[in-house]
Amino acid sequence: MSYQPFDAVKKALFFAEDAHKGQKRKYTGENYIVHPIAVSKIVASVTSDPAMIAAALLHDVVEDTSINLSEIQDEFGPEIANLVDWLTDISCPSDGNRKTRKALDRERLSHAPADVQTIKLADLIDNSDSIIKHDPNFAVIYMKEKTKLLEVLTKGDSTLFKKAKNIVFTYYSIVSKV
Repeated sequence: MSYQPFDAVKKALFFAEDAHKGQKRKYTGENYIVHPIAVSKIVASVTSDPAMIAAALLHDVVEDTSINLSEIQDEFGPEIANLVDWLTDISCPSDGNRKTRKALDRERLSHAPADVQTIKLADLIDNSDSIIKHDPNFAVIYMKEKTKLLEVLTKGDSTLFKKAKNIVFTYYSIVSKV
């Protein structure tokens, strides 16, 4: 089925909202959809590409719900499905500890196209703000992972890259003073 650009974004919002129904944000207790919406707004601040904005809304659907990639392709077509596929972690618990899994996912993202890296930067920005604010103990681990991730997200939007890098820099500036 073919959608007009606005329709794809609108459909992605409703689809993601339904897929994440009942899920809550870990730290705030807000409905989970708040995160994909925030990521899509960050993406929309640097591009008007409806496929990227729709994929930002859908970026956690395959990873965190019972929806699979073929359902995304059936609903949204190959372009958006491809973006979501790139954004879905490939690692699983049987791959080893967290450090090993994050390394596998980071290696894959190092080969991702610029539009995927841009969405991932938006995801990093939104998650970092929440984790730093609500879980300082986990933030120590998370920010180390994001520092390494930034090393491979160099094809993403430069404005978002600078913002993400600034979040990491500011975090370490504050932590080093404590």
